[in-house]
Amino acid sequence: MSVTTPHITPAYRREAEREIRAFTRDWTARDDRIALISYFGTFVAYFATLALAVLAWPNPFLVVPLIVLNAFSGVRLYVLQHDCGHASLFSKKQHNDLAGHGLSVFTLTPYRVMQFNHNEHHSHLGNLDERDTTEIFTMTLSEWQQSGFWKRLYYRLYRNPFIMIPIGGLFTYVLAYRWPKNSTRTGAALVLAHNLGLAVWVGMIWLFAGLPGLIIYAGTVFVAGCIGVFLVYLQHNFEDTYWDRKPDLNPARAALQGSSALDLGWWWDLAVANITYHDIHHFNANIPSYRLRQCHRALRQKYDVQTIRWPEALRSFTLKLWDEDTGRLVPFPRRRLAPGLTPAE
Repeated sequence: MSVTTPHITPAYRREAEREIRAFTRDWTARDDRIALISYFGTFVAYFATLALAVLAWPNPFLVVPLIVLNAFSGVRLYVLQHDCGHASLFSKKQHNDLAGHGLSVFTLTPYRVMQFNHNEHHSHLGNLDERDTTEIFTMTLSEWQQSGFWKRLYYRLYRNPFIMIPIGGLFTYVLAYRWPKNSTRTGAALVLAHNLGLAVWVGMIWLFAGLPGLIIYAGTVFVAGCIGVFLVYLQHNFEDTYWDRKPDLNPARAALQGSSALDLGWWWDLAVANITYHDIHHFNANIPSYRLRQCHRALRQKYDVQTIRWPEALRSFTLKLWDEDTGRLVPFPRRRLAPGLTPAE
């Protein structure tokens, strides 16, 4: 995911980074008209698909596709909340904050905590000494080789996509976000108010749609959580990603090379509000989601920006460990090593 190649000198890379930063500034303008259409249009899709799924109950051939559509609209709401956290959706900060709080009940994510944790993630991106701020934990190959049986077993289960995606999605959005990390630093009262608002929303579904409504809502939360974890994983876990330690860590390179650009098709981009172009988002978080796709397409005309398509995206789930020697994400070693041994031993 790099605009450079290994033989390019650091001076040339810094010049390219300056040029790209100047280029991306042309795409940071907020347009409140587009933002309002994106905001309220997504809410219309969310409520409409939820209502249609209730009306279609119990026909699975109608309900299941509507659940999937509702889940994607829920993911899109989350991306818009993420935009609000960066004050990049609307032109005024207070409008972003108001919109972000309004979205939080339907994304199951307390706004201020999300904003704080995500800013921490941006600050420490690619830093091997600050991996607790990233959404998906990545162990180094050296750490793996020095780990015992139980730690390896835990990590194998944690990185198994058939566990990480469905169970991770449910754990994160249904359980962990009810009292997420750093809640006391951002205001516990806001988290409690958020949880109360969520309880009211679930109560309204029960009141107007009964048990079928709750089953449908549970299905949309589950599918949306799976989509969310799928995206979060691919944003920073792919073969040519970037990690390093200070003082050698290059934040600009971590943004461009350590974050992915997923080219999974126009419909996918629309469904997830262009968060697929995560490299330039990390490089310049002031770009609104409704300009990310255009900016990335224009950037490709000037620079050699690698993108990840479906085959490579799926292959990325086989990569588990960061190899500091080769600078690549690699699979688990095929040869079983005792703790403390290296492949040469």
